[in-house]
Amino acid sequence: MPLQFNTVKLFSGSSNVELAEKIAESYGKKLGEKTLSRFSDGEMQPFYNESVRGSDVFVIQSTNTPADNIMELLLMIDAAKRASAHYITAVVPYFGYARQDRKDKPRVAIGAKMIANLITAAGAHRIMTMDLHAAQIQGFFDIPVDHLDASVIFVPHIKALNLPNLTIASPDMGGSHRARTFAKYFNAEVVICDKQRKRANEIESMSIIGDVTGQDIVLIDDICDTAGTLSKAASLIMEKGANSVRAVCTHPVLSGNAYETIEKSALTELIVTDTIQLKHESEKIKVLSTAELFAEAIKNVNEHGSISNLFNIQ
Repeated sequence: MPLQFNTVKLFSGSSNVELAEKIAESYGKKLGEKTLSRFSDGEMQPFYNESVRGSDVFVIQSTNTPADNIMELLLMIDAAKRASAHYITAVVPYFGYARQDRKDKPRVAIGAKMIANLITAAGAHRIMTMDLHAAQIQGFFDIPVDHLDASVIFVPHIKALNLPNLTIASPDMGGSHRARTFAKYFNAEVVICDKQRKRANEIESMSIIGDVTGQDIVLIDDICDTAGTLSKAASLIMEKGANSVRAVCTHPVLSGNAYETIEKSALTELIVTDTIQLKHESEKIKVLSTAELFAEAIKNVNEHGSISNLFNIQ
């Protein structure tokens, strides 16, 4: 007996409608109609303007700040569950609060686990995301997790740059595994920027482990928040004699003075994806779309296929 596929319905939250529209276009469907109403005090109430009964519903919403984005996602999941959706997948291109993945000091929350619990409790049957800050966050969920890898987008782009003396760099010790994974695709050397922090978002000192002289450096990171680390790393790398320095970063959080910091930095360019919508344009920021990758993953999930082929880099 052939497999039966349920009707797919794609809906967007408010955090990144542009990406949701691109995903829907790549998938070959229009976004479903949904309304977000608000009370006078700001309390929100999303509701679907069409039936989702028996459908496979995909709710597309990154959970970057403000916290309203998380609340909207939870309410949309709950609304789909109460409207008798067959299967609900939370498509979360950027999974916020992922940096709070452990107790690194006494009396702190593990925010990533709490958000995972909330998404599950709201009624999601599955979550689809990209480049979690720590891969083990997948284990915080008691539902299936499709963890997409942005390297399938970045690696072909870096290859197309034809950098003559390519060396991959990590802006900190924690990202060394990610940098080494990238380096394997190019048979390139890896250097590491060892940083010491005074407190969150404030660097006390930084040093380079490895030789960057005469090299074209590509820094690899998952999140660019204030851009302070990347800016400091780029300056130090150029001081040490590199030919050029670029940065690749999946999630452009870009808070505070990040855009100004990037413009003034030694970076030739910052290459990011559209998991978070940019607040400002910048000549130094190049955006690569994740839409096709998410659309293909949604198709494979609906058709009960494997998503492992989506990790094959051309």
